[in-house]
Amino acid sequence: MFGIPGKQAVTMTEKAAEQIVRLMQSGGHVGLRIGVKKGGCAGMEYTMDYVDEADPNDEVVEQDGARVMIAPMAQMFLFGTEIDYEVSLLESGFKFRNPNVVDACGCGESIKFDETISAQN
Repeated sequence: MFGIPGKQAVTMTEKAAEQIVRLMQSGGHVGLRIGVKKGGCAGMEYTMDYVDEADPNDEVVEQDGARVMIAPMAQMFLFGTEIDYEVSLLESGFKFRNPNVVDACGCGESIKFDETISAQN
């Protein structure tokens, strides 16, 4: 919807794709839907939900067997994002490297986008 022809809206690292495939297979889901919602001290938070049926308005990205659906209202905020999956001694989880983020809270759970992005819609 907000993409550039021939370029995926988001990309996934090999580790992220492997984890998404595991999650899809463990629950029989067709993919994961990523989005954003208002919340947190910086103003916005990422969301991830299992998908059993794709919405026709979702942007669908498939890579190495992993399938991610981008919620319609989140597409303009997530374009150009790389999704990674990191494991450390204290935590493991998905990390979003998003060029549209201008600030983040200290805990890293919420983000702030360039305000001109939402004004363009």
